[in-house]
Amino acid sequence: MISTAKIGMKQVIPAFQKSEYCEVAAIASRSPEKAYGAAVALGIGRAYGSYEELLSDPEVDAIYNPLPNHLHMEWSIRAMEAGKHLLCEKPIGLNVEEVEQMIAARDRCGVKAGEAFMVKSHPQWHDTRERVRRGEIGPLRLIQGMFSYYNADPENIRNISEFGGGGMWDIGCYCVTMSRYLFEEEPLRVAALLEFDPDMGTDRLGSVLMEFPSGQSQFAVSTQLVPYQRMHFYGTGGHIEVEVPWNAPNDRPCRILQDSGDILHEKLEVHEFPVTDQYTLMGDAFSRAIIDGTEVPVTLEDGLLNTRVLKAIFESAGRAQWVTL
Repeated sequence: MISTAKIGMKQVIPAFQKSEYCEVAAIASRSPEKAYGAAVALGIGRAYGSYEELLSDPEVDAIYNPLPNHLHMEWSIRAMEAGKHLLCEKPIGLNVEEVEQMIAARDRCGVKAGEAFMVKSHPQWHDTRERVRRGEIGPLRLIQGMFSYYNADPENIRNISEFGGGGMWDIGCYCVTMSRYLFEEEPLRVAALLEFDPDMGTDRLGSVLMEFPSGQSQFAVSTQLVPYQRMHFYGTGGHIEVEVPWNAPNDRPCRILQDSGDILHEKLEVHEFPVTDQYTLMGDAFSRAIIDGTEVPVTLEDGLLNTRVLKAIFESAGRAQWVTL
């Protein structure tokens, strides 16, 4: 684990420690004190006071990179050049060129590399896509999504524009990737409206419309609204709602709701999924790809496609017009 970032300390490391196929062997920080404190607190065997020391450890097979967005490319490439497999937090990069450089490094170094979209490991998403594929709601025509939280702290990493902060990079990427995941197509063009915080300069409210060959996706994200999240999928004969699409709890079951046009929900179907941790599932799936020599769950090529859409969203908002992909 590179860095003692909150997502690693609170979610990823505890989840990986419960996994079947991966072991959290070492943690690094630019502060030796932080690294050692984290290792003691989480029961990790080795701690390093620099990222370079961790990358030189011959017993470490793979690196998880949860650094701030603007450091994803640099330290991911350095990890791969050290011969380590790589699992990097989303967004994989802040522009197309960064992701292309990471793909080139992966191919040059002969390692596995993937983007850490944990939601793609959760059974509720696998089930939703299979229901759409089977035609249970008829042809999918419209996707609607919402993801918001409230964080106006200027010191928070998500609110520092030069570090790749802002709502679209942080949470809009989920709505983009899962729209692509369900349509199983790439968008043809996008239109977006973004509102920026006058002091921090980060996008704090965004509305996006994406045109796909088979239909449309529309979503809104915000870093300064009441916390809320949903994802809806509308077909010609039915509708599916993913109740907690992004921050799926690891201490209670998750549900998706399905209906066939019954607006009073008198015949609502509720599909429940057993308690699980999507980060544990992600760690196991990534580790199995290394062990079995198969493809990682979310490839860098998929990350490249997602990045192109996100960049087009910013371009559309800046030009106040549709942008063709």
